[in-house]
Amino acid sequence: MGPLRRHRTPSVRAAVTAAVLASSAALTACGSDAGSAPAPGDTAGGDPLSVVVGFYPLQYAVERVGGDRVEVTNLTRPGAEPHDAELTPKDVAAVSEADLAVHEKHMQPALDAAVSSENPDKAFDVSTVAQLDAPAPEPMFTVGGGEDHAHDHAHDGHGHDGHEAPTGGTGEAATPGQESPGDGHDHGDGHDHGTMDPHFWLDPVRYVGVAEALSTRLTEIDPEGKATYEANLAALKKDLTSLDQEYRTGLTTCRSRTLVTGHAAFGYLASRYDLTQAAISGLSPESEPDPGRLAAVADYAKKNDVKTIYAETLSSPAVAETVARETGAKTAVLDPIEGLTKDGTDYLSIMRTNLTTLREGQGCS
Repeated sequence: MGPLRRHRTPSVRAAVTAAVLASSAALTACGSDAGSAPAPGDTAGGDPLSVVVGFYPLQYAVERVGGDRVEVTNLTRPGAEPHDAELTPKDVAAVSEADLAVHEKHMQPALDAAVSSENPDKAFDVSTVAQLDAPAPEPMFTVGGGEDHAHDHAHDGHGHDGHEAPTGGTGEAATPGQESPGDGHDHGDGHDHGTMDPHFWLDPVRYVGVAEALSTRLTEIDPEGKATYEANLAALKKDLTSLDQEYRTGLTTCRSRTLVTGHAAFGYLASRYDLTQAAISGLSPESEPDPGRLAAVADYAKKNDVKTIYAETLSSPAVAETVARETGAKTAVLDPIEGLTKDGTDYLSIMRTNLTTLREGQGCS
């Protein structure tokens, strides 16, 4: 077509222009009869919904459910730690202009503030539907599936795998030299997460609940997209259900069910798959445990014959390596999936990599 364009005469160009103008006029007339512009999200004739999100797991869920009917802006840059995200004036403007702003309260205080001041009517706080019921005021704690589960771990000082478990019938661990859980102290986290673990997406079942709520919210904004949102949600739920089953099968029989992690990001995963999490640091990956904490975790790991200490992506491996040296354990890397660190990966592929790492580190068969 290139040569044809170069050889068109002025009269041909004029004819084409006249035809385009006539067609445009006809469409304008039809549009005025209709009396309205295309609805938001009407990708056949209008712009997709503009959605801003705080960090990657929210981006993944919105993109899977919304498909082509949404355009998602993630306010946490690739490779950055979402807990520390600060918003630029451009980011604040994006929040103000968005059709929907998806965030998790307490995870990113700067975004919470921007949503509250700029666009509260278009905000969706996923913490209201994510079942954030795992208390985590203390860096080392046990997460169980309720009082009975927690009691099983603590009964006679042993977990169900025969290893010594942290004490406390409510799921918290009492460690020498530390304040009691729920005492109102900050414990050096440096971030206000309340007392709840925000990492719901590491439990595929909780993640399904958030995806369902997102589908409902998108449908409220864009009713014409209901069928699309429902179909996309069904596909995502199928993937997450399969992932849950892979974890259940893969972590059924393991030499150790004690999970020693760099920070307290894996409580929901531990609870779902009958593991005991012992975190070196608290909810913030930047929190620095004192020497007493490191010694306590190392002692706990030795008593429970822990062979692997887990460091994490986006965080320094120093504390995990310190405990590993003290105990003779090896280190491995788990990804809390707060952001992507490699091209070509997504939530599902990272979760499956984590499962492979856990099966090796926990001695699962």
